[in-house]
Amino acid sequence: MREKNTKIRKKRISRLGEQGIVFIDFRDTKLLVRYLSEQGKIIPMRTSGNTVQQQRQLSQAIKRARHLALLPYISDIQR
Repeated sequence: MREKNTKIRKKRISRLGEQGIVFIDFRDTKLLVRYLSEQGKIIPMRTSGNTVQQQRQLSQAIKRARHLALLPYISDIQR
């Protein structure tokens, strides 16, 4: 019987959990920019290592900051 190739992934640890951040504020743009890609997309949970609750708070805060023009919807870099 053949075993499937299974890769053991290293579990990512959330930076939010390490810093002890409980509430993510939409006005904290320095924190929110860390969770945006170069194109302006929100980094997924599997990459950032956030929990479900942290990811929901993070995406809601990013969307609110975009709506109030604290963060851009799209990156300014043109390729």
